[in-house]
Amino acid sequence: MDPEYLATLPRTRGAAAALLLDEQDRILLVKPTYKDGWSLPGGVIELGESPLAACVRECAEELGLVPRLNGILCYDWAPPTGPVDATNVWVFGGIVTADEVARIVLPPDELSAHRLARPDELGELLPPHVARRVTACLDAAGPLYLENGLLPTCTSEA
Repeated sequence: MDPEYLATLPRTRGAAAALLLDEQDRILLVKPTYKDGWSLPGGVIELGESPLAACVRECAEELGLVPRLNGILCYDWAPPTGPVDATNVWVFGGIVTADEVARIVLPPDELSAHRLARPDELGELLPPHVARRVTACLDAAGPLYLENGLLPTCTSEA
């Protein structure tokens, strides 16, 4: 393919996160040092990296453990916000045991805390778009396609 043509195509950002539940169906959250609020473990997909590989790498870096993931829960297109471009977000589901939670080691320059949160606490802990995304994943029977944490309405005009 023509390199000049490829240079004109838009690039998109990607992120991958892990929605990890414990035995009591609480969600593992982490508190970043570089922004307000809580988040799911995960982060930016590096150049040439798959979303799943990014999720596993980010969990290993952020938690000091590789979680048992059991598949994709959703793909969420996050629209541009201020200086941040649109982002493709993949959320993978998995489980975490009490023993694993007890062994979490956070990188102090990136994360200041971790906690297990009940689903009814998400609205007060997570940014609204992330709370919508996580709630949609918890409520779904299978993988989802979301836009900004919401199920889009698909219409066709004949």
